[in-house]
Amino acid sequence: MRKLFGTDGIRGVANVEPMTTEMAMQVGRGVAYIFKNKKRRHKIVIGKDTRLSGYMLENALVAGICSMGVDVLLVGPLPTPGIAFITASMRADAGIVISASHNPFQDNGIKIFSGNGFKLPDDLELKIEELIFSEKIDSLRPTAAEIGKAYRVDDAVGRYVVHLKNSFPKDLTLDGVKIVLDCAHGAAYKVAPAVFEELGAEVIALGVEPNGENINYQCGSLHPHLVMEKVQECQADIGISLDGDADRAIFADEQGNLVDGDQIMAICAHDLKKKKRLNHNTLVATVMSNMGLDLAMKEKGIKVVRTQVGDRYVVEEMNRGGYNLGGEQSGHFIFLDYNTTGDGVLSALQVLAVMKRENKKLSELSTIMMKFPQVLINVPVREKRDPAQIPELAKLLKNIKEKLANKGRLLVRPSGTENLMRVMVEGEDKEKINAYAQEIAAIIRKNMA
Repeated sequence: MRKLFGTDGIRGVANVEPMTTEMAMQVGRGVAYIFKNKKRRHKIVIGKDTRLSGYMLENALVAGICSMGVDVLLVGPLPTPGIAFITASMRADAGIVISASHNPFQDNGIKIFSGNGFKLPDDLELKIEELIFSEKIDSLRPTAAEIGKAYRVDDAVGRYVVHLKNSFPKDLTLDGVKIVLDCAHGAAYKVAPAVFEELGAEVIALGVEPNGENINYQCGSLHPHLVMEKVQECQADIGISLDGDADRAIFADEQGNLVDGDQIMAICAHDLKKKKRLNHNTLVATVMSNMGLDLAMKEKGIKVVRTQVGDRYVVEEMNRGGYNLGGEQSGHFIFLDYNTTGDGVLSALQVLAVMKRENKKLSELSTIMMKFPQVLINVPVREKRDPAQIPELAKLLKNIKEKLANKGRLLVRPSGTENLMRVMVEGEDKEKINAYAQEIAAIIRKNMA
């Protein structure tokens, strides 16, 4: 069992265990130790989002890494996928992101990439935990000239902007396209507007004035209604809502209607298949994706492979099977031809490229799939428990699964990043599945809240 790492790194309230400076320094030391395996100067990239606590944790990580004789490359506020790109591009040994993604500003987190830009597998995260809690690295302290240095990479934003623009077809521009863009006062507040504007779009930018405390606050991917309303008001062609670290995106069509991650994956998978660029004619999704996605993809001759929730597990399956497109209903999309992790801005560019090439509005493209009714409930809990350990809940879940049979799905799981139990019920009858979900949530509250 991992003590620190969840489904997306370490996360918690800043300045409260485990998100303390003491723990951050130890994490820095553990990461440096693991990746320091050759007789040369080693380097680790550190980037962050716009949270107030980012400064505190950044300095602690730098101290830990340098104390192990490894150099640090500081890129400042930059989207998570940008840090993955810079890590691989600069041939660094690892990359560290200080961000709690879509969480409120008082939270923060630490995500780690290996030198190739991919998130660490479970076994390496366990090894870091072992080094920290066993105190094995406490006695390993380089001295004199062997202590690490810290450098600032001043052109990181420019490098990443160029990389993003290179993912957009060279024969297309965004001339005449009006985009409403919400950067959630987060890591993409400089990068995202620059990319779309340099490609020719008219950008109506929201959430681009971070103050350390307003990241994700009533804006961004958790509050897409802002963009949905603004699209209608400004008669824009598309709305894009990013989260705090810009590794995911939620879309609105030109009518202000929400277009979820499953529809976006279906659009992009079909486009790649038509261009004979969809590896093995396969799309990788998670267990949260709607049944309608499978049906739509089957009709287009595309296979859907499912993984557990978490974009890192999607990427692991993509690498295992040699696939190049995957994602989550929540807005993480991985285009392995261009980057190693979810990237909200890059994903938006791929959607815009389809719109331009097909000369179709997003509302028309999104009809590629019909969604089954789906109910999602997040239940705050004091402790996360396995449903099988609660007889009353286990019995109810068994009964509901039998009623749904092969015409619906049921999923109850603990969140990997928050003290929540997530309930998802899917089926043909909206009223019935809503009743099932509410009944499950009530028992969870009774036993775990």
